[in-house]
Amino acid sequence: MLTDIIDAVRAGQPLRITGGDSKPGLGHAVAGMPLSVSALRAVISYEPAELILVAGPGLPLIELSSLLAARGQALAFDPPDLGPLYGRPAGLGTLGGVVATGLSGPGRVKAGAVRDHVLGMTAIAGDGRIFRSGGKVVKNVTGFDLPKLLTGAHGTLGIMTEIVVKVLPAPSLSKTLVLAGIEGDDASRALADALGSAAEVGAAAFTPSYLPLDGLLPDRTPCVLLRLDGVSVSVAERLSALERLLAGRAAMAVLDGDHAAALWACLRDAMPLAERSDLDVWRLSVPPMAGMGVLMAIKAAIPRAVGWLDWGGGLIWLGLPGGMADAGAGTVRGALGLDGHATLMRAPDAVKALVPVFQPLPGPLAALTARVKAQFDPAGILNPGRMGV
Repeated sequence: MLTDIIDAVRAGQPLRITGGDSKPGLGHAVAGMPLSVSALRAVISYEPAELILVAGPGLPLIELSSLLAARGQALAFDPPDLGPLYGRPAGLGTLGGVVATGLSGPGRVKAGAVRDHVLGMTAIAGDGRIFRSGGKVVKNVTGFDLPKLLTGAHGTLGIMTEIVVKVLPAPSLSKTLVLAGIEGDDASRALADALGSAAEVGAAAFTPSYLPLDGLLPDRTPCVLLRLDGVSVSVAERLSALERLLAGRAAMAVLDGDHAAALWACLRDAMPLAERSDLDVWRLSVPPMAGMGVLMAIKAAIPRAVGWLDWGGGLIWLGLPGGMADAGAGTVRGALGLDGHATLMRAPDAVKALVPVFQPLPGPLAALTARVKAQFDPAGILNPGRMGV
């Protein structure tokens, strides 16, 4: 398989690189010969005591999660399963796909992003060179950190053939404190106070009253959600401290077990938007304290908008009614200000041909990005146009 990939690269033809093909609509359309790395799915080494796993990019996340769970471990950044958002079945995502897209779930607020968990990588550049960077320890890089550079590059800088990731112990217990009937500035302050406390909040979200979460939260009630993970004694003490800190701000309830897991999985996988094929979907990254204001500004401008906050306000999932020529890009990017960026996650190809899918870069950064691309892929054959360049 590795020889086939190298031969395909050296042929010099544009390549559309795929793995599980769980997110076919993410990014601009790519015209090129399909090249799948799904056969590179072996677990090369797994050292549970060292919290290190080395595997091929085609390893399905569902198999990886099962392997780790058997040892009481997990990928702490909560990788989302976005297959249903693109009309695909759940469970198709791969390790390479989550690294290539750099998508993290609710656990990012405490555990960090995907790039913080990628320790090393072997990849093939656009001229057929094989390069390796990083290794099996956290502090292993001198000079340029290539694994972090390729994480989130959507396969435009290299074809990953081997990935080294850090895994962590899975929490033995999770409880979610729900503050019901709180919104606006009050909800933003509750999120900030909780995350700034010693409670070690593992995930923090806000769901507005209009978000359809039937059976998971009280109907038509805005809620702040605060997840605490760990061992039972620790979770109980931190939960009590959090309840005291937030006392009097809203009605409180505690969720755990399958109910809480289903709620966080629903938000992680953007299911309220996946179930609405009539919506164009955006994913916005903003300073956490700005999240509520941005969401409310877009909702005021486009009343049929549907969205919620994750990462304590730093991430906004947003669905806008389809049929707008620019998928609402003017409104969305106008609400961001200078400190945020927005990705058009799902829209018709005709719209994406007119609208930048990824946040446009300032001139100097765009020039630097082009120089990096030229170094790794001089002929421009790796997922050409995927990121708009």
